[in-house]
Amino acid sequence: MTQAGDQIWIRRALQLAAMAEGSTTPNPMVGAVVVHNGIIIGEGYHLRAGTPHAEVHAINSVKDHSLLPDSTIYVSLEPCSHHGRTPPCTDLIISSGIRRVVIGTTDSNPEVSGKGIARLKQAGIEVTTGVMEEECRLLNRRFFTLHEKKRPYVILKWARSADGFIDLLRKPGDAIEPNWITGHAERVLVHRWRATEDAILAGGGTIRADNPSLTVRYWSGKNPVRIIISRSASLNPQSAVFNGEAETILLTCNEEAHFNGAGTIILSPTEHYIEEVLNHLYKMGVQSLFVEGGAIIIRGFLEAGLWDEARRFTGTARFGAGVPDPFPEFTPEKTVKFDKSILEFTHHF
Repeated sequence: MTQAGDQIWIRRALQLAAMAEGSTTPNPMVGAVVVHNGIIIGEGYHLRAGTPHAEVHAINSVKDHSLLPDSTIYVSLEPCSHHGRTPPCTDLIISSGIRRVVIGTTDSNPEVSGKGIARLKQAGIEVTTGVMEEECRLLNRRFFTLHEKKRPYVILKWARSADGFIDLLRKPGDAIEPNWITGHAERVLVHRWRATEDAILAGGGTIRADNPSLTVRYWSGKNPVRIIISRSASLNPQSAVFNGEAETILLTCNEEAHFNGAGTIILSPTEHYIEEVLNHLYKMGVQSLFVEGGAIIIRGFLEAGLWDEARRFTGTARFGAGVPDPFPEFTPEKTVKFDKSILEFTHHF
């Protein structure tokens, strides 16, 4: 049964969980708070896969364990009850003497789903679930998408000029570099986004025109796995994506393609390749995919309906002509203003 204050403590668990954004894959972000008589006596969050879970940090941080039988532990996600790289959190909760557990949302991973809750109830512990469930699911939307939709969570990102073009028309001999639409602050933000996702994807046209590195340079964090789609594999071996700075995988229809610094996955010769790409990434355990273009690739995800978020920058410069915005019917749900652009967000879940 939900009690007064339950939302307050689950909200704190969510705040803790979010501190590990981008670091826990393939595990979800989880926070835990131990409360005694309305006072937090212990808290913690999961730092990275293979390390102790949030419940362990929270319980171990309690200085006086004699208070635990009269305490409640609040966890943003259902505690695990199976042996993985770490012992079951349900066993620790039971042995600690805690008699009440409040859970934000159940875990849809088949190894956990409902089993942790059942284990706690079997031990005679009072369990309350579904407190701030929507917020808890939103935090781990990447994790839930992987287990429930059997594909990575897909984020589309692009920038367009004030008159609706994402790039100038390129001619042979033009410089191989981006036509910048946004300012430095926006680029720092994009690198922060990259650091929180498992993989980043770009098409062969973007690689040929812009020669992007697709790494994290303006932010502290891990480089995402670089996914390149080029069905012809007509790419310069000296392109920055083959520099070895991050794991790189080329998806192509060209069975003879080979590039030093990249693995290769052969695609079927079909126009409907987006689902096949996502299926390969799902099998690799990729939870989230940050799609940075170009227009054909982004339009492919849109037409297939296989996307979850879209983030669009609109700059102040006017191109007059060029490659049109792949998503002109974009309806923003949230807007952020920068000095040189406007950032808009929408979602598809």
